[in-house]
Amino acid sequence: MLDQMTLYPIADDVLFAPGGKVVIRTYGVAPAAAGASVSYRTWVTGIRDQPRYWHWGHFEDAAAGHRRVLEWLTGRGPRPSPAPA
Repeated sequence: MLDQMTLYPIADDVLFAPGGKVVIRTYGVAPAAAGASVSYRTWVTGIRDQPRYWHWGHFEDAAAGHRRVLEWLTGRGPRPSPAPA
């Protein structure tokens, strides 16, 4: 399945917490076919035993969304909501 997808990394961060580490990854993903549209996602693993994710409409939304998720996880901001597509 991954060999049929193209990943475009945007940002990666790791936070260390008393219960382990929290990984935040934001990337664009598109089918390997030329001309396919890219969807942007932020995945957070290592919190509350389940991954959390956000979908973003554009590259700029994904980059800003990654920062908002990081601020939320470090207690400096509210929980982000996905940007409209």
